[in-house]
Amino acid sequence: MNVFVSRPDVALQTGFLQMVDDYEAYDPGNGSHYITARSDFVAYVQNLHEDERGLIGVVPCSHRWLVNSDATIVGVVRIRHQLTTAFLANEVGHIGYDVSPSQRGHGLGVVALHAGLDRARELGLTQVILYADTDNPASWRTIERCTGALESEHYSPHYQCLVRRYRILLKSK
Repeated sequence: MNVFVSRPDVALQTGFLQMVDDYEAYDPGNGSHYITARSDFVAYVQNLHEDERGLIGVVPCSHRWLVNSDATIVGVVRIRHQLTTAFLANEVGHIGYDVSPSQRGHGLGVVALHAGLDRARELGLTQVILYADTDNPASWRTIERCTGALESEHYSPHYQCLVRRYRILLKSK
């Protein structure tokens, strides 16, 4: 599947809402944070741009969308510019990514993570921390395919499960 990486864009509303539909049908728990896009998409996208500029949230966070050839959003990636709190450092990490439920199993997690690593390099980061639930082997295998080195496993009080902590050293391209 051919995809390109885009900053959040109001022109992609139909494709984004198709992704939200997919989450609502097949993985509503993990898609719950996208639901607010339904009520005011322009405000939703503006919020993501403000998040990147550091105007909201704990730290600036870049958002990127994976867009397929029919303009459907098939994945998203979030890149936190820094880890300034214990919560971010020990529970969340620099990069988080999601692949739309009906698009899983096609290597898009790797594409999303590579997009996140590219943005991290643009930000000047030399390494990133990532977390994956131990009961989500697709996620931690994706991280390992992208040179993630397992550092530890620990119980996450926030997510209430065992998580794996990975580090990826970034080389300039």
